[in-house]
Amino acid sequence: MKSIFRFLITTCCLAHNKIGKFYVKKVYAHYILRRKYRTTLNDDVSLPMVRSVRVAVIGAGVAGLNAARELHREGHTVVVFEKRHDLGGTWLYESRVESDPLSLDPARAVVETSLYHSLRTNIPRQIMGFLDYPFAKRRHGDQRTFPGHEEVLRFLNEFADEFRLRELIRFSTEVVRVERPEGWKRNEEWVVESRRRSGGWSESESESESEWGVVVREVYDAVVVCNGHFTEPQLADVPGIEKWRGYQIHSHNYRVPEPFTGQIVVLIGLGPSAFDISKEVATVAKEVHIAARAPEITVGKWGHHDNIWLHKMGKLAKVFQVIEFVDEDGKIVFQDGSWAHADTVLYCTGYKYHFPFIELDGIVTIDDNRVGPLYKHVFPPCLAPSLSFIGMPKQDTPFLTTQLQSKWLANVLSGKVFLPTEGDMMSDIKNYYHHMEETGLPKRFTHYLPPNEMEYRNWLLAQVGMPPLKEWRGKMFRECLKSAMTKLDGYRDQWDDDYWDAIIASQEGNLLVNGQEVGVAEDVS
Repeated sequence: MKSIFRFLITTCCLAHNKIGKFYVKKVYAHYILRRKYRTTLNDDVSLPMVRSVRVAVIGAGVAGLNAARELHREGHTVVVFEKRHDLGGTWLYESRVESDPLSLDPARAVVETSLYHSLRTNIPRQIMGFLDYPFAKRRHGDQRTFPGHEEVLRFLNEFADEFRLRELIRFSTEVVRVERPEGWKRNEEWVVESRRRSGGWSESESESESEWGVVVREVYDAVVVCNGHFTEPQLADVPGIEKWRGYQIHSHNYRVPEPFTGQIVVLIGLGPSAFDISKEVATVAKEVHIAARAPEITVGKWGHHDNIWLHKMGKLAKVFQVIEFVDEDGKIVFQDGSWAHADTVLYCTGYKYHFPFIELDGIVTIDDNRVGPLYKHVFPPCLAPSLSFIGMPKQDTPFLTTQLQSKWLANVLSGKVFLPTEGDMMSDIKNYYHHMEETGLPKRFTHYLPPNEMEYRNWLLAQVGMPPLKEWRGKMFRECLKSAMTKLDGYRDQWDDDYWDAIIASQEGNLLVNGQEVGVAEDVS
């Protein structure tokens, strides 16, 4: 076998075919690795060649677009299923909201975005782009470092057009079921059932009124789940709320503040969305009372806001229970002892992971927002690499992380990069869970990356033979996270662009800065 490869290399050299020489060397190295590690590899070690597989990608948001590009680059056959009429995922704004403001009715028409009209990014554009495709400022676009959601969608559309990703997407096509064939074994395919909306799409029409085509069954070698995690609301535990006669709504169904004009609003939660929405609602509401579990909260009026009050849960409070009880007459008693007569309870309490289309018989489960077991937040060990989840991490820079996850995935599927054995992957997951228990982290924080986000991304880069990220990325993210966590009013518009431009320029050389001129980005070839 060695002589065959050496002959091919020599032939390429004589023909001055550097690409051919590189490819053959890579195949030869691949073969040696497979021989060396054949006792620990999951796939057939007798195949010394790069594989090309047929892959179904579910979702055309940030994660799905990244997965499609990286898989296509590796030579895989890619089909992207997107339920909506266009790409963008959660960044594709709809003014339409769900018929059930709490999103509890299983028969409701699900709206696939949680964007509110005024939303701006909560991290700067410099760390929202991709390694080889920065989120640069456009001459006639939103020039802010923290732009509005419309600018992000334009960026994603330009990205998709640049790499011809639309050709891979089946729009208005819903995946209704993903399963293994009956009697499946480890290396068999996946059956994907989908249906296409035949009556066109309108923002005003509900899902129940749409005309769907017949269900189509197709077989794929691998399935990549990229359906996001901002469509299935999570609610707080509020004792007595079932008897309360006021209005309740989750932020998933919030778009503009006008419906709350003149009201007393109790808002539960103080994450990024709650931070923005509370201030926006306060411009029209009589009072806004924020009930949160953040330990750094000082009870009382919030900063210079005359009509916003902060309340926090007691030391013995249950998870998500920040309100002591609710009376039928509208009185809401907080755990700090204060109270308010409210017209509306607005839940800004986050979202649950939700994969209603996958049939896995308990192999992958969701327990207190822990999806598992997943090796490095991507692969279920006993189904790897044919099933993967891209975009699971939270409190992260999703554009970059999903790119790196997708690159790793694409190389694993092609056989260029190897996964550990199933046992070793499970051991890694168990160690991670054990570390969480030792440090007192509940299960719901399983997919939160900070403070190890840079370590995770650099690990992904190492898997595909790429150098670690420049330090400015981690520093910028941590500074931004600090501003958001301390609820610094106006931090987006107080951001010191000159300071950060200087830091980036010192580490990147000819790669810029705040988006005006972009030099050579980090090599991801």
